[in-house]
Amino acid sequence: PWKWRIRRSVWDFMEENDIAQFPRPVHHRIPNFLNADLAAENLATLPEFQSATLVKVNPDTPQRRVRHLVLSSNKTLLTPQPRLRTGFFSTLHKNNDNIPPALPIEALTNSKGAAQYGKSVTLYESYNVDLVVVGSTAVCPKTGARVGKGEGFAELEWGILSQQGNLDVAKVLVVTTVHDCQVFDGGMEEPWASLMKERGDGEEGAGERRGTRDTPFGPLTEHDVPVDIIVTPTRIIRVSDPLPKPSGVYWDLLSPQKLAQIKVLRELKKKLEEELGEELPSGPEEVLPPIAERGGRGRGGGRGRGGRGRGRGRSGRSG
Repeated sequence: PWKWRIRRSVWDFMEENDIAQFPRPVHHRIPNFLNADLAAENLATLPEFQSATLVKVNPDTPQRRVRHLVLSSNKTLLTPQPRLRTGFFSTLHKNNDNIPPALPIEALTNSKGAAQYGKSVTLYESYNVDLVVVGSTAVCPKTGARVGKGEGFAELEWGILSQQGNLDVAKVLVVTTVHDCQVFDGGMEEPWASLMKERGDGEEGAGERRGTRDTPFGPLTEHDVPVDIIVTPTRIIRVSDPLPKPSGVYWDLLSPQKLAQIKVLRELKKKLEEELGEELPSGPEEVLPPIAERGGRGRGGGRGRGGRGRGRGRSGRSG
């Protein structure tokens, strides 16, 4: 429940104070925010970014400038195909043969450009991710605990990449770009904390699961991916006491409903079961959360618009 109280409180606060940016309303999205480009520019100053060769970045709007900076810095961009509906990942590099030399980098940084010019990556290709950039709804500067939009794609992607040996969980850092108001250490001084305090338990989700780790936010479960560095338009925060990162796909957290949505997960599970000669576990049933409204360009989303997405069960969800 605590994750949904935070999500709804942050989304409401950002809408009501015009921190939210297109696409709006930001409810059920990784929220775009005022001066997101400045946060991206700050991220590009990190030594870890500058030394990286292959950078995985989420496909959401607030990280579009990050994707631009990856490409303009002559790095390879690894980005998931939206909601993993049609495939796995795409890679882009500005010097790829299929990209016209005169094409502006901006044309490669949205989902349409990535689909048109990106090279599809299969489950079984060999490559190494150097840095991971994720979007967030709220983050904790003490532990790196992160709340996304509630669909768990960041966790699923991390799980698959680590399962397939494309990502070393002990070495790869996770960075997020957010507005300053999205940084929350559990105190009541945060501008949206009073809204969160108004939310009652039981509004969203069911009870917490096994394998939890305490944070100022609330208990995280074992599949949740914490961040190491938080970058805002005004500051760079290196998490003081980061939580350990998960490794592999937690099949017993993955609901049948989520598995049915994602072809690449079904393919991976089938192959592993064939190799092991036995069935892998499945998580309990769940009601998947609502997705964001489409086409909203105007101001505001109104308070309390979060749907009743009950992302409990061992579904590999977090977000």
